[in-house]
Amino acid sequence: MEKHRIPESELIINSDGSIYHLHLKPEDLASVIFTVGDPERVPLVSRNFDSIDFQTQKREFVTHTGMLNGQRVSVMSTGMGTDNIEILMTELDALVNVDFETRTVKEEKTSLQIIRLGTSGAMQADLPVGTLLASEIAIGMDSLMSYYPPLSGNQEIAQAIQGELNLPFRPYQARAAFQLVNRLDDRFVKGVTLTCPGFYAPQGREVRLKPRFDQFIERLAGLEVNGRRLTNFEMETAGYYAMGELLGHQMLSLNAIVANRPNREFDKKAEKTVDRMIHAALELLAVKK
Repeated sequence: MEKHRIPESELIINSDGSIYHLHLKPEDLASVIFTVGDPERVPLVSRNFDSIDFQTQKREFVTHTGMLNGQRVSVMSTGMGTDNIEILMTELDALVNVDFETRTVKEEKTSLQIIRLGTSGAMQADLPVGTLLASEIAIGMDSLMSYYPPLSGNQEIAQAIQGELNLPFRPYQARAAFQLVNRLDDRFVKGVTLTCPGFYAPQGREVRLKPRFDQFIERLAGLEVNGRRLTNFEMETAGYYAMGELLGHQMLSLNAIVANRPNREFDKKAEKTVDRMIHAALELLAVKK
C-alpha cells in the first residue's frame, strides 16, 4: 500500500529545508528538549550547557542546541498559551516522525522528552512563593482538545471544575510522564495545575473588566477530588500534556511559584527562584541514560 503523502499546504517546509514556524531542520533538534515561554530565558538555560553548536530564532521561537554532561539537549522558547504549544508540539513531532523528503510518516516513531520550565501562581494559601512544583496532572480550560481525538485518561477533576463553574464546555485533563516525574527529588512538590486561556479574567484577575465568575480562585481552590486539589495556575501545561499523549512524547512541566494569589504575594526573589528551577531540572533531567 502506498504511503499517504502529506500535502505542502498541511506541512509547510521552508526553502532551506526547515519546518515552517520553528525554523528547524531535523538535525538541529536534540531528543531532550527544555522549553521556556520567554525568548530571553533561553540563554539563561543554555549558558549552563558545556557547549552550544546550533542557534536560531523565528518569531517567538528561539532554539539553542548543545551538549551537557555527554547528553545532547535543546532549549526552546514558545511564547504564551496553548495555541503556541499546539504549533510547537506538532512541528517538533514532525521533525522526528515525518520524512521531509517523501512527506510520509516514518514507520518507526521517536518519542521526545520535553520539559517545560515555567513560572506560575499558587492557588493555595499554604503553597508559598519560592516553591518549585512539578505538575503531575494538568487541567485545560481552553478549547484546544475540541479539535483533536478524545484523551484516554481519567477526566474526573475536569468534570468537577465544569460542574462547580457551570461551564458550557468540558475542560480536559492529562498527565505528566511517570518516568520523568520519578526522576525528580524533594526539591519539587507535586501538584495539579490549571491551564488557563488568558492571564487576567481567566485566572480571576480584575483590572477594569470584572471576571464573569465570582470568587473564582476560592471556589476552585476549595475543590477536592479523591484527595487531590488544584495547586497553581499557568497557561501551557495542559496543552503540552494532551498533545504529548496523542503524539507519544514524554512530557513534564516544572513551575517556579512566583505568586501566591490567595495571599496576594509576589516573589521578590523570582529570578533566583527561576534559576534554582533551571539548575535542578538540568541536573536531574539532562543526564545520559
